[in-house]
Amino acid sequence: MQRISGPLTGWFSQNRREMEWRASASPYYVWVSEIMLQQTRVETVRPYFHRFVQALPDVGALAACDEEKLLKLWEGLGYYSRVRNMQRASRIVMEQYDGILPADAADLKALPGIGSYTAGAIASIAYGRPEPAVDGNVLRVLSRVYGSYACVDDPKVKAGYEDLIRRELTSETAPDPGIFNQALMELGALVCLPLASAMCGGCPIRSLCRAYAEHAVEDLPVRKAKQPRRVEEKTVLVVRDGERTILHKRPDTGLLAGMWELPNLEGYLSVAQALEAARRIGIIPLKITPLPDRKHIFTHVEWHMRGYLIQSGETEALADGYAEVDPEETKHSYSIPSAFAGYTRYLQIVQGQKRFGEEFRDP
Repeated sequence: MQRISGPLTGWFSQNRREMEWRASASPYYVWVSEIMLQQTRVETVRPYFHRFVQALPDVGALAACDEEKLLKLWEGLGYYSRVRNMQRASRIVMEQYDGILPADAADLKALPGIGSYTAGAIASIAYGRPEPAVDGNVLRVLSRVYGSYACVDDPKVKAGYEDLIRRELTSETAPDPGIFNQALMELGALVCLPLASAMCGGCPIRSLCRAYAEHAVEDLPVRKAKQPRRVEEKTVLVVRDGERTILHKRPDTGLLAGMWELPNLEGYLSVAQALEAARRIGIIPLKITPLPDRKHIFTHVEWHMRGYLIQSGETEALADGYAEVDPEETKHSYSIPSAFAGYTRYLQIVQGQKRFGEEFRDP
């Protein structure tokens, strides 16, 4: 490990990407960015991060934020439980740490939504603590450097790499913890890429990599076989009641808990079944037009969706959990999951732009 730290951190100083959260190394900025970056690319996160910290510049602002505003700020990133956990954690930080994120990794891991990786990132990058920050990129780099065929999805294997890094960061010749951790992450993100995408020719530690020497780069890391996602069929109703539409509030628990969504029902419904379902909600349908099928992929489930655009007369008393809103409000006040993005564009269709009843094609 000591042999890689010098060339690795030297490479990082010349090749690191400029990021707003790196510029200040604020504990709050590191925390927000690391939560956003989970399963999301840096370039995608940049505008979301800027918008989020502009609206909520510190822990206190996050703790006090209205939930609807919070979810709207997070809209498009998915995994809304993450931002809810952030708010829960921020309130604990306000109560127990005077609004300042703790520096100790154990204290950080005790907060909702912060695991060993995020705790290590905050402690090392923001506070200079000798803590490892081992994510998927780091696991890939280290499994190749050491030529290890141990499954990186095994918690014991990850813990072993964390111990290895911790020993390096507490040694007499230890590099700066935040720089070293970020260098490992950056190498995995830019050079030591998965499978045949790995760019070994530009790797600063290629001469120390067993996988490269043994022509085993594409074989590592070893991971568990992924389980196939469950497929769920749904029918989505896009309702136009004059210049208003209908939204539904999801339950407070489960997938997309507490989010506003377009009305939807289990299974693929025929036109007649969709009209009957609309009536049960309290919608008086005047005309119905099929919309293109859509698909959305979550981590463990796929939604295969059939859509209908429904022109409605005056609504009756709506069923519990449904609300009539102006489509413009969905841009500012209602956070609708990206699963419905393929259909929410039809909320903006107004009279004169497209004759109702005309066949709808993908915009």
